[in-house]
Order: sequence, then structure tokens, then C-alpha cells
Amino acid sequence: MKQILVTNDDGFESEGLLALVEALKPLGHVIVVAPTTEKSACGHSLTLTRPLNFVEIEEDFYKLDDGTPTDCVFLALNKVFTKEKRPDIVISGINIGANMGEDITYSGTASGAMEAVLQGIPAIAVSQVYRDRGASINELGYELAKESIVTLVKKIFADEFPLPSRRFLNVNIPSIPSSECKGFKVTRAGNRLYTHHAEVHHNPRGKEYYWIGLPALGWMETQGHVTDFEAINDGYVSITPVQLDMTSYDDIHSLDAWL
Repeated sequence: MKQILVTNDDGFESEGLLALVEALKPLGHVIVVAPTTEKSACGHSLTLTRPLNFVEIEEDFYKLDDGTPTDCVFLALNKVFTKEKRPDIVISGINIGANMGEDITYSGTASGAMEAVLQGIPAIAVSQVYRDRGASINELGYELAKESIVTLVKKIFADEFPLPSRRFLNVNIPSIPSSECKGFKVTRAGNRLYTHHAEVHHNPRGKEYYWIGLPALGWMETQGHVTDFEAINDGYVSITPVQLDMTSYDDIHSLDAWL
């Protein structure tokens, strides 16, 4: 039986995580190691300054007390798995909200997949795009996301993972009914339009604090291969191959000349 490790960055009680587990159970032995609390936008961070505790919720389902998605994958390979028995695949999600463009660098969901491929394990990060402050998720649920991930995992198990080492699949699901989805589209990461929004408030004792806002999902128009933003906007499931090598190869020669 195939071994499937599941994590996320929304916490162990997330509806997206539970939907993913439900979808994957017919495909293999599913083990969950997820953060105790939401760790959105934590990036590829490891916890080095304090100990972490596994808490068993039920058989094959653990929460990692105050851990990040990276911690969850890293420590699952120590506690739940062995060198001889490793996961066949790691799936991180289903994230509540998009992870497209440069948001991949912030994403705890993507970072769970990053840690897996660093450890030599194939991985997928899957995120559900939503409209209207999540109203579309309440209306549509995760049916299209579940169908999409099952299709991809079945294909991987029947054949092989389609990417070389240290690369993962970043999957984003459009906020539409399954019947309206046009299929899969292989994309590149687009360029998101960012705002600099933060609200300033004062607590009852007059102390100032800031709350970082959630920017609108806007993106730059680009030439060439279709981006993840464009695919989602056109009603496709976006699949972006992501590599961990962030070297800007196009700039090596010009930088040599500059020096």
C-alpha cells in the first residue's frame, strides 16, 4: 500500500485538510502531521529555539504543537517514518486561499512540499482559490480540489512523478463548480500586484499595534506561457512546476561583466 503524508498550514482542524484526507484514503495509507494552529505565510521556516511535541489526535493523525508545515514534514520522517519506510508522496493542503505568483515564497503550504522534495520525496502543494472572503468555499466546498488531487495522485502512482529532484507541483483550484472546470493547465508562476496595506489600532491601554491586511488578488499582464493567475481566471486548474534553485541564470553573465 502506498504511504501518503499529509500536512498543511491552516491547522489540524482545517476543513481543507479533512477534505484532502477523505479524498486520499482510497488511494493509500494516509498519515497526517499538521500544525496545531494556523501558520499561514510562515514560509519555509524550521523551529530551532524551542522543543516541539507530537499530540496524537487519533490513529495516524497527529498535530505538532506550535510547529510549522516544514517542522511537520521534517519531524514526521523521524517519528512516524524510518529510512526504510518513507512516504511515497507528501501532499500539503488543501489550503484555504490561493498560492500563486510570488506568494509561493510566503506560503506555508508550498513550504511543506518544499521540505518533502529536499528530503527526496515527491510532493504536491494544493490550494483552493476563493472569492468574496471565502463565501465561494462555503458554497462550493472542496469537490473540484478533491477530484483534481485524486486524478493527479492516481497518475503519479500509476506511472511516476513527472519532475526531477528538488521540484514540486504547485496546484491551484479555481472557485467554480466541477462541471464548469475546463481541465488542467500547466502554467508558470505569474507576477502578483502587491499593496502595502496595514491597519494601525490601539489597545484599551492606548498601545499602538499593526495588523497586516490581505491584498486583493491582482496580477500583471505578461507575455509568453500562461500564468497561474490567467489559468484560474479562465476556469482551469493551474499546475505550476516549482524548483528550489532560485538562481537567476539569465543574469550570471551580466553580473560577471558588472564586477
